[in-house]
Amino acid sequence: MEHFRLSFEFFPTKTEEGTKKLYATRDKLAELKPDFFSVTFGAGGSTRDHTMDVVTKMNGMGVGTAPHLSCIGQSKDEIKQLLSTYADNKVERIVALRGDLPSGMAVSSGELKYANELVELIKQEHGDQFHLEVAAYPEMHPQAPNFEADLENFKRKVEAGADSAITQYFFNPDSYFYYVDRCMEMGIEIPIVPGIMPITNYSKLARFSDACGAEIPRWIRKQLEAYGDDVESIQKFGEEVVTQMCEDLVENDVPGLHFYTLNQADPCINIWKNLGLW
Repeated sequence: MEHFRLSFEFFPTKTEEGTKKLYATRDKLAELKPDFFSVTFGAGGSTRDHTMDVVTKMNGMGVGTAPHLSCIGQSKDEIKQLLSTYADNKVERIVALRGDLPSGMAVSSGELKYANELVELIKQEHGDQFHLEVAAYPEMHPQAPNFEADLENFKRKVEAGADSAITQYFFNPDSYFYYVDRCMEMGIEIPIVPGIMPITNYSKLARFSDACGAEIPRWIRKQLEAYGDDVESIQKFGEEVVTQMCEDLVENDVPGLHFYTLNQADPCINIWKNLGLW
C-alpha cells in the first residue's frame, strides 16, 4: 500500500482569542505527524489576508501548510500576487477551488469562473512548483445541474493539472466508493482523499450539511435529534459513527483521510486513536 496520507483543515479566525486557540489546536494535531495542514479561504476571498498570515506562519512551524485559494471575486493579478507570496514563503501545496459567492455578489465577479481555470493559471505561472489539491463531491456539488455534469467538472480539473483531490465530507461511505469507481471508469487516476467531519454539535452540522449538500443519513439524524441538548451523548455517538465509517474507508484502501477540524483537536485525535493509526 502507498503512503497513507493524513491532513487537517483549519479556518482563520478574526479574534486574538480565536487565533490562540487555532495555534494550540495546530500544536496538538502536529503530534500526529500529519502530511500537511490546510487553511480555508472565506467566500469571495473575504479572509484572504487572514489565510495568508496563518499559512505563512504555520508553514514555518514544521508541518507544511496549504492555503485554500478560490478564484471567485478575485482578479488574475490578485491571484498571481498571492501565488508569488506563497512561493516566496516555500509553500508547496495549494487547495485550488472555485470558492463560494458571498451574499449579494454577482456570479460574474472575478476573471476566472471555475476551479479548472484556476488550476490552469497556477500551472502556467508556476509549473509543478505546487502540489495542487482540488475538491471532489461524492454526493454532488449543490449547484451542479446533475451528477454526470459534476463528474465532468471534476474531470476538467484533473485534466487541467490537479495532483490529488479532497472530498466534501459525507457519512455514507458507499457514496464515496461509487464516486471513485465512476472516476476510474472516466480514466481519472489521481488520489481522491475522503474528507471527514467529526460530529460534535448537531445543529451546526445540520446547517453545514444542508448548505453544502452532504447528506446526514436518517438514522444518524434521528439519533442525534433524540439526544437534544445532551452534548456528551452527541459527541460519544458522533465519535462512534465517524470511527466506524473511517474503519470502513481504511479497510478499503483509501489513500488517506482529511479532517475538517473546525479548529478543534480532540475529536480528530480520538477518532485517529480509535483507528489504531496512532
